[in-house]
Amino acid sequence: MSTAAITPNIAAGFGTRNYRAYALSALMVIYVFEVIDRIFLSLVQEKVRAELGLSDFQLGLLSGPGFVLLYVLCTIPIAHLAERHNRIAIIATGAAVWSAATAACGLATTFAQLFLARMFVGIGEAACLPPSHSTISDYFPPAKRGSALALFSLAIPIGIVAAAFGGGWLVQRFSWRSAFFLLGGLGIAAAVLLKLTVKDPPRSGSRDDAPHFIEGLRALAAKPTYRHAVAGGALASIFGFSVTNFFVSYTVREYGLDIGSASFAFGVLFGFAVAIGIFLGGFLCDHLQARIPQIAGWLPAVSLLIAVPLYLAAFHQASYNMAFALFFVALIFHYMFNAPMFTIGQQVAGPRNRATASAVMMLALTLVGFGLGPPLVGAIADHFNAQFALANGVTLARCKASPQLAACAKVSGYGLKTGLSIELVFFVWAGFHFWLAGRTYAKDRHE
Repeated sequence: MSTAAITPNIAAGFGTRNYRAYALSALMVIYVFEVIDRIFLSLVQEKVRAELGLSDFQLGLLSGPGFVLLYVLCTIPIAHLAERHNRIAIIATGAAVWSAATAACGLATTFAQLFLARMFVGIGEAACLPPSHSTISDYFPPAKRGSALALFSLAIPIGIVAAAFGGGWLVQRFSWRSAFFLLGGLGIAAAVLLKLTVKDPPRSGSRDDAPHFIEGLRALAAKPTYRHAVAGGALASIFGFSVTNFFVSYTVREYGLDIGSASFAFGVLFGFAVAIGIFLGGFLCDHLQARIPQIAGWLPAVSLLIAVPLYLAAFHQASYNMAFALFFVALIFHYMFNAPMFTIGQQVAGPRNRATASAVMMLALTLVGFGLGPPLVGAIADHFNAQFALANGVTLARCKASPQLAACAKVSGYGLKTGLSIELVFFVWAGFHFWLAGRTYAKDRHE
């Protein structure tokens, strides 16, 4: 077989337009389940907290280190395999594993059991995003990668809406355990469908051209654009993962909403607003890069800085309706960084180093964001809740035992608001790194 027969036409992409659309859609479905399985615990954690007797710090551990541990161990080996072997098979296998772990969450009766199940859910992003980004980059030509990756990233809001609306409906009518069982079964079915219907596209060069991990990492580390994009994304994810994890709890405690109403609000905000932000980020990145070569870095820098005062204003609104409106706008600017960040990772890496580029980026985002963000907010919340309770003449223990007391009305909401507000400082830091990434992007790009 000739080299031309196995090398994709980089300018045109791989396969027909319809098949590329189907492959992208199938990968999005897997990513949707990954998002649902990752965030669903945060939507029902008030019920889980009451049933298992957990603290805010323990909830933060379940969504942070509990999710991160196996992800950290698996992400680099999986990316290394994805540079040389069938990426679709890797994605499908990972999806089946994390879906089974999601079902296992419904069986947990202790914090330790739930923590263990969450560890295996952490395989999700390790086996999903890096191979998927690499696959999409080989299906689509360079001029359309930003838009393709933005469309793929729309799985985030789609998954959030599905989890908030569908999951909230299940929990209201059945139980949080039944919802975990159903999600796990549907995820396994989606993994099988992906394996049977989607091809792994050919890559430039032969399998032997793939660099060893250390060589690939050195090549990426040598590019300042990539280093600053990873740093910016990791810092932004500290607040991003925290607000996703604690938003339902915050609105339940601060505004007195029931879980069904809070989940519905979560779905609208983190579904539609996030979708708009991700789409705008990818669209503007593709359409402005010819005139503004630095746009992939500068767009995230500006949008994150705009989001800071919007979030601060939202957290200090007495009116829930006004807070909701401000959160909506803040989330749009917040998530405009997503598609440009991943575009930078794919564009500065060579064709045989893209899965590694995405893996290292996601490792940094997940390790820093999930590992630090939710536990930090939980620890800050526990500290300020105790102080706020004492200032109102009660103790935190008494408020937990008798939350209906007037003095305890906003104790738990105060701590979460304070912790989330403090973490916004990381957006400013992230914006500085994205601005630096934009300065060197044109020089470091690799088609």
